[in-house]
Amino acid sequence: MGESTLRDVAELAGVSPRTVSNVVNGYARVTDATRSKVEHAIAVLGYRPNVLARNLATGRSGQIVVVVPYLDTPYFAELLQTIIPTARKAGYNVLVDQTDGDRDHEVELIGRGPRRFLFDGMIISPLGLSQEDLSLRDPTLPLVVLGERPSDGTFDHVGIDDVAAATEAVRHLISIGRRRIAAIGDQPYPTGEAAQLRTRGFRAAHTAAGLPVDESLIISTTRFNRADGATAMAALLDRADPPDAVFCYSDLVASGAIHTALQRRLRVPEDIAVIGYDDIEDGRYGRPTISTISPDKKAIAQLAVERLIMRIGSTEPVLGVELRAAHRLIPRESTLRDVP
Repeated sequence: MGESTLRDVAELAGVSPRTVSNVVNGYARVTDATRSKVEHAIAVLGYRPNVLARNLATGRSGQIVVVVPYLDTPYFAELLQTIIPTARKAGYNVLVDQTDGDRDHEVELIGRGPRRFLFDGMIISPLGLSQEDLSLRDPTLPLVVLGERPSDGTFDHVGIDDVAAATEAVRHLISIGRRRIAAIGDQPYPTGEAAQLRTRGFRAAHTAAGLPVDESLIISTTRFNRADGATAMAALLDRADPPDAVFCYSDLVASGAIHTALQRRLRVPEDIAVIGYDDIEDGRYGRPTISTISPDKKAIAQLAVERLIMRIGSTEPVLGVELRAAHRLIPRESTLRDVP
């Protein structure tokens, strides 16, 4: 038996060759029922598309790249778990690159370097890039940016309202009677926009409640990780006037902070309440469970993939847009011992 063709698949599935091509290449929307019939026919016949010929004809690779600073950060791992199947369903393979926040590497990826031919578009959560770096990128690269790098009108930006989310987190601490609240995670340098927005929310919640902000209780960190959270909490607890609550800029920071508090034989939340950010899985299963701001990671991933594919398929200039996903406050044991 010879090698199956696209027409063979079409006949078995009872659809047109064009529909099979659309399913294989992810170029057009088809119903789930039609996609299922085509995929079943492909499996039965063992059909293998000539990817090289397709790429030469279309000038596309059929791949997108997702660029994150750290793969060991649960937030990005959980985001990838939605991005990859969403892109795959649309007919794209996903490459993943870790930059460690290295600016030179991130600049190379968004430029006209030798890797550019490997992918059709990019979703990036930059850490080292400045806004100026993004404005000097390869203008032909379809790009969606995550995190806090506002669009310059040539790419799309997907995220949540960090100021509102941080305000809500601190308002929660105030609502449970805490008045001396610290913050761990500020990053007062040009590429630390996400942290700076959370600091704005921290201050806004105090102002709205008529409380003074003790600037000495805002602790900077180089990363949003457990080690920095533990170290910062130790410094806060060594003070003569330690805080009674801490807003941490990630759940990993909160985990490290709680570790230090428990080592000092403090009770969480009775002696010191802690709230995090990101709603990672680990925060739901530790003791105490971590109160957090939960971004809609599924919506962020889906919006990013949909906008990138739209950009890849567009032959006309498309203005960049700011896309907001929802977030919600989830109180847990680290702020409320008896969670309903």
